[in-house]
Amino acid sequence: MLPLDKDGVPYDEGSERASSVEDYKVTCIQFIKDISSDYLAWVDYYKLPEDEDKKRRTQIHAIVERTNDWIAKIATTIKGVDVVMNDGIQKMAESTAGYPFQIGVFVNNTSGYTIAKPGMIDINIKSVGKEGMKTKLGWHQKDKRFLISSTAPVTIDESNIPDGDFDLLDLHLKMDAQKCQLRDVVSFTVVVMETRDGQEYERRGKTTIIHMG
Repeated sequence: MLPLDKDGVPYDEGSERASSVEDYKVTCIQFIKDISSDYLAWVDYYKLPEDEDKKRRTQIHAIVERTNDWIAKIATTIKGVDVVMNDGIQKMAESTAGYPFQIGVFVNNTSGYTIAKPGMIDINIKSVGKEGMKTKLGWHQKDKRFLISSTAPVTIDESNIPDGDFDLLDLHLKMDAQKCQLRDVVSFTVVVMETRDGQEYERRGKTTIIHMG
């Protein structure tokens, strides 16, 4: 169990009380720094091999730095700050859990923190299982395939998603971001499952944020 149970409910306590976007940014930047220590404590708890321990800590520290940079420079509204902050929390949880198999999510050939123009956006999901294992796109929740948080309405087309398990998963999905404007931000999480003979062995989420620029 990770420090925050990410069931799709974003952490935005206090956002309604924020007196200004700038004040809220300061609060959330500090919050990201503070909560990172909880995730680092979980890495301690796992007693990982040295290389894996260092990898996860490095990722968490990088997420703190990048997320707070986006809060400071890219978010323009309280809602935007919430989207970026929750994206960072989600990424820290994912890095704390680690990746037992390879997953990549790319927007314009960039992963993690990306930029795109409003309109139809191509999302490329790639994954490879460990030796003898396959991967497939999973569901974030029983009735919701993707977790999406954004400052404008967006949808991801689910009509052409293949149902099989793949030696090499290489999917292209379309995000409809035509209602977005410049400076909007969109965070989304995809879940990939590692399988053998159709049975699920592992599942991991991968979170990506897009700055409409």
